[in-house]
Amino acid sequence: GGSDTTAVALAAALKADECQIYTDVDGVYTTDPRIVPEARRLPRLTYEEMLELASLGAKVLQIRSVEFASKYSVPLRVLSSFEEGEGTLIAGEEDMEQALISGIAFNRDEAKLTIMGVPDEPGIAYRILGPIADANIEVDMIVQNVGADGTTDFTFTVHRSDYDKALEILQRTAKELGAREVSGDNRIAKISLVGVGMRSHAGIASTMFKALAAEGINIRMISTSEIKISVVVDEKYLELGVRTLHEAFHLAEEGRAEVSSLWQPG
Repeated sequence: GGSDTTAVALAAALKADECQIYTDVDGVYTTDPRIVPEARRLPRLTYEEMLELASLGAKVLQIRSVEFASKYSVPLRVLSSFEEGEGTLIAGEEDMEQALISGIAFNRDEAKLTIMGVPDEPGIAYRILGPIADANIEVDMIVQNVGADGTTDFTFTVHRSDYDKALEILQRTAKELGAREVSGDNRIAKISLVGVGMRSHAGIASTMFKALAAEGINIRMISTSEIKISVVVDEKYLELGVRTLHEAFHLAEEGRAEVSSLWQPG
């Protein structure tokens, strides 16, 4: 990761046409070929897409090197150290056609905690997450459900390695807040769709949810951004979920999938 960032810094200082990063893979793929053998090497990605994929679990490039490349507008090309090829070009959004969905990332390093029946009042999120932050535990997804009785259920995810510590802290917080119950699950996983084309196309979430439902995969949590949709599912469904979505969005095929061909009511 450090050497990648150094290479990008040198390329920026020298005003190079692009920075070539040689790795043990021949580019960035639509998803992990070990799970989906039909996964396809992507000829190009935007900086934003690569940052999302890297933050969500793709290990090809370190986040800092991509951030640096984006800041100084240095095109990156991921190439194989072992074979010839064009690799994957990572550049600005204006330099390339926008794919609807570029890739599927996933992460098994997830655990979920819920505190139920806490007062629905200002500052409650801080009172729950403050002690978690004080323990240097990173929080990822957050969902708050407000009940009709004036209480709320608060759910968040952490790294699996932090699960036991976070659960212990949350149980102490629950006593202070008079919460009804605390529960946790460290057998979950996160699956994420990434693509700048989401900004201009409707129906992506519907297609995703319908495809997972057809395979009997229950969605436990949902998180979205402009170019990403993430869902939390039971860990046992991770690989099936990735394969299902790869097929639903036709990611093995060259070119851009059209929403009209993806989403059909019924």
